[in-house]
Amino acid sequence: MTENDGDAAPLAELMTATTELGAALRELIEVSVITTADAGEVAAAADLVRAATARIGDARRPVSQLPRLDDPSEGRRVFNPVTGIANPMAPPLVVRADGDGVVAEATLGLAYEGPPSFVHGGMSALFMDQMLGSAAGAAGLWGMTAHLELDYRGPLPLQTPLVLRARVESHEGRKAHISGTIALASAPEKILVEARGLFVMPRPEKQAAYFGAITDASGRHAPPRRPGDATALRPA
Repeated sequence: MTENDGDAAPLAELMTATTELGAALRELIEVSVITTADAGEVAAAADLVRAATARIGDARRPVSQLPRLDDPSEGRRVFNPVTGIANPMAPPLVVRADGDGVVAEATLGLAYEGPPSFVHGGMSALFMDQMLGSAAGAAGLWGMTAHLELDYRGPLPLQTPLVLRARVESHEGRKAHISGTIALASAPEKILVEARGLFVMPRPEKQAAYFGAITDASGRHAPPRRPGDATALRPA
């Protein structure tokens, strides 16, 4: 973290608490779609969730303000919906450099279900968009998704280890062509989802239009230096 010494300890405590909340909510989301508890127990759980929401719900940031724990310049986005450790929507994926690209593993529960016992196809698109962006970031190419297409060659089973990969195929000027795949970790050579994307670095005037109102948690003007959303990579 880049905070000064006076802020480091409170922010470390906040990071721990926020990460624990994300993990607890992630577990709750999964349990909520697989529970066979009776209606009374489910209703009581809903009351507990509402009470927890009320406890922290009065202090909210506007959409134009970055969370205190984020630092987009370093690729730290703790609430990213794919890789964010504090976002209960995220598995989360841990993306790391691998050869000339990036790789991540995931085992998805029933919260991600589309066809019975299989992953929702839209989730594959979400994960591939993130992986392609991470591959761009790993190659030093920053941009935003301009085009994304997927071929679904077979369904992704739930509760089964998956491996996700992405690499930059070519780049020129502001444009980068990137590909990615999803397969079973036990059969990585058999591709089940294949993605191709075009990522484009916005022109300066577009960056200003998109991000000019962004501030940090203190309200200081802080447009991201990198317009993409690729997050920091773990060491290989």
